[in-house]
Amino acid sequence: MSPGHRNQVRALDLFGRLLDEHRGAARDPGVRHSVPLPLFTSVVSAAGARCAGEVRYLPYTAGQLLRRPTAARAMVAEEAARLRDAGARLIGLGGATSIVGDRGEWTARQVGTPVTSGNSLTVYAAHQELLHVARLLELKPEDTRVAVVGYPGSIGLAMTRLLLADGFAPDLVCRRGNRAPSALLAHLDPRDHGRVRLIDDVSQCSAGTRLFVAASSVGGLLDPERLPPGSVVIDVALPRDVPVPPRAGSDVLVVDGGLVSGSAEVTVGDGDLPGPTQQLNGCLAETVVLALEGRAESFSLGRDLPVDRVRAVGELAARHGFLPLPLASFGRPVRDEDVLRLARHHHPARGGPGAAPGVTELTRRRFRERVNPPMARLFGAHGLDRVFTRGRGCTLTTEDGTDYLDFVAGYGCLNLGHNHPEVTGRLREFLDRGAPSFVQYVSMPEQAAELAERLCAVAPGRPERVFFCNSGTEAVEAALKAARAATGRGRLVHAENSYHGKTLGALSVTGRDRHRAPFGPLLPETVAVPYGDLDALAAVIDGAAAFVVEPVQGEGGVVLPPPGYLTAARELCRRAGAAFVLDEIQTGLGRTGRLFAAEHDGLDPDVLCVAKSLSGGLVPIGATLFRGDLWDAAYGSTDRSTLHSSTFGGGNFAAVAGLATLDVLAAERLPEHAAAVGEHLRGRLRAVCEPYGFVKEVRGIGLMTALEFDRDFSGAVSSLTGELLTRLPGDLHALADWLPDDLRTALRRAGTAVESTLGDLMCLRFVSALARDHRILTFVTANRTQVMRIQPPLVLSPAEADRFADGVEAVCRELALHADLDAWRPSGS
Repeated sequence: MSPGHRNQVRALDLFGRLLDEHRGAARDPGVRHSVPLPLFTSVVSAAGARCAGEVRYLPYTAGQLLRRPTAARAMVAEEAARLRDAGARLIGLGGATSIVGDRGEWTARQVGTPVTSGNSLTVYAAHQELLHVARLLELKPEDTRVAVVGYPGSIGLAMTRLLLADGFAPDLVCRRGNRAPSALLAHLDPRDHGRVRLIDDVSQCSAGTRLFVAASSVGGLLDPERLPPGSVVIDVALPRDVPVPPRAGSDVLVVDGGLVSGSAEVTVGDGDLPGPTQQLNGCLAETVVLALEGRAESFSLGRDLPVDRVRAVGELAARHGFLPLPLASFGRPVRDEDVLRLARHHHPARGGPGAAPGVTELTRRRFRERVNPPMARLFGAHGLDRVFTRGRGCTLTTEDGTDYLDFVAGYGCLNLGHNHPEVTGRLREFLDRGAPSFVQYVSMPEQAAELAERLCAVAPGRPERVFFCNSGTEAVEAALKAARAATGRGRLVHAENSYHGKTLGALSVTGRDRHRAPFGPLLPETVAVPYGDLDALAAVIDGAAAFVVEPVQGEGGVVLPPPGYLTAARELCRRAGAAFVLDEIQTGLGRTGRLFAAEHDGLDPDVLCVAKSLSGGLVPIGATLFRGDLWDAAYGSTDRSTLHSSTFGGGNFAAVAGLATLDVLAAERLPEHAAAVGEHLRGRLRAVCEPYGFVKEVRGIGLMTALEFDRDFSGAVSSLTGELLTRLPGDLHALADWLPDDLRTALRRAGTAVESTLGDLMCLRFVSALARDHRILTFVTANRTQVMRIQPPLVLSPAEADRFADGVEAVCRELALHADLDAWRPSGS
């Protein structure tokens, strides 16, 4: 038991004492050495057998018990005798409570009731875990050495015998002291003496040893930083031999050894805690299994655990639904991919493409280690850690050939779908010609100049100048700088709940504190006003350099403006002499059913920002389009003409993709197609979601749609707390009233945070279910995690739209707790 677990037990004891006082329950006099875990009172197994009992914790660490073994074993015997007198027919020991009682033998003699250390099932589970790792890594026992740390302890000895029977060659790490090697080897069959090595320290292990079973009685013997890459440690020791997890990105895996998990058919606590029950220590699980079998006998005592009994109790455990798999590491699940990524260290010389890790596993490892570890964990937790190897139209395909319908489309970058043949063909042609891509600032780039002319011809507001860059946030930066340079003013006005990018300037006009807070102070003189509130805008626009606004707030949750808002805002800016900057990075190029969203309201912005799908999603590109007089005021002199520039912006290669994209949008009439298919999709979604109260709204325009979920879980935590305080014995409400005010305030805040998180998890659960069960990709919006973005490529067919709606309907049925009774129909009606 760690100090943290010890304090957990002390807390349970304190709570129990307070509860007894409120109930008026009498307590036995004298020192209390153990604390019950009240929820673990009975088990019904997968075989239908039932047993009852209790789990009691000792509030001492293993170190405390081992420092005073004589006093500790007397205390253990005393507690066991109390259980015997209370009617226990079988008593299970664990960890140090077994060690201080001569591995259960002395305790059994003192108590006179069957006692088991649980070590047999612990050994069986650890052995199966190691074999599972070896199978995944394709390791042949005869070619593989395994280090057993803690030989000849009871677990280390039994594990050594099992490994020898499998054909492995063990390195036995032991504290030899004055014992002769012959005395240590006497526990093994003489025929096996030549197959093992006795060593004093892990550093003396054979070259190439990368499998370890750690089962010492002292803990802390292994430093993962000193183990070779690819090492796997099955850590059975209590306290742990690897006390802390390996560092992120380390090619060392530590498996929680000797544990079993109950299957879904196992029920704990008379149904109060339904299975699966995860991560039970083998010592506890063995006691439960023997009780389920009705075998009140001392099963695992002493140093010598017969191999046949180890295997027998493992088979019994499996019959009752307790299995050593899945693996875990420090309580977190371990997937087979986590083991497979270590294979390259075990087979360094193996050649051929089949020996190398697949693209999926290699990419997962690289992303987890070198790109963003927290995001990798998030992706893994929600089943988002897939890797695609092909894309065409609205479909993405994984390495194993599984197709997914893409309703994210690169967050608006892929209006033409994946790898549109016209765009890819034009890019290949450009490269085949050997044409120059980066010649800006030393010459006049041909294709970039043509793209600028084409954009000015089709964009609203009669723009006359174009600045090319590489992304949407850079396009916004260019707009902000030009507005300040042209007007000589500093103030920048933006809308609340907006999203304009994450560079420092764009972030300064992004209306979400979660994105901004870690980077302050941001640009001075930025003012936020509510989106759609003309009075608020009128109050601050005089003297401003610009008002930057999205025609539809995409990352804000696909929020449409009130009718007439943008037109009136444009007029306010005109009167105030402020630049009206329209951010069409997500809405532009057909997404809303027009080539630009500004066309819905007949807007003529002073500055127009475009990016994302300008290249069909194939090449980074962004563009800021300016009214001629505004650009001239900012940069229209020799001295100022190069004040704002970009090394990669305006490259011919990206411009070729932009020209091809404009051609495809016009030739295939994709804006008009988006309007028609988007209206059809929203109609279907409203129909299928109507019976389900947790879908708050379906809204959008063109193929820019949002599914907003009801994230209101307010009162859930306080209601549950009140229920528990009322229904548990004793006046717990009075106990709660004793809590200090600052603690009660902190608990209320924690409850509010939990309720807010539940709302976010609802949307993520929906996203995960669509992908897992229906192979449809969606995601949440950046500012509002209770809103699911629906932004497929504009080439989406009506049939693909219907497939999406059908998937949404199926997930709604799965997640529904209740439906609208007026719309609900019984199954089969």
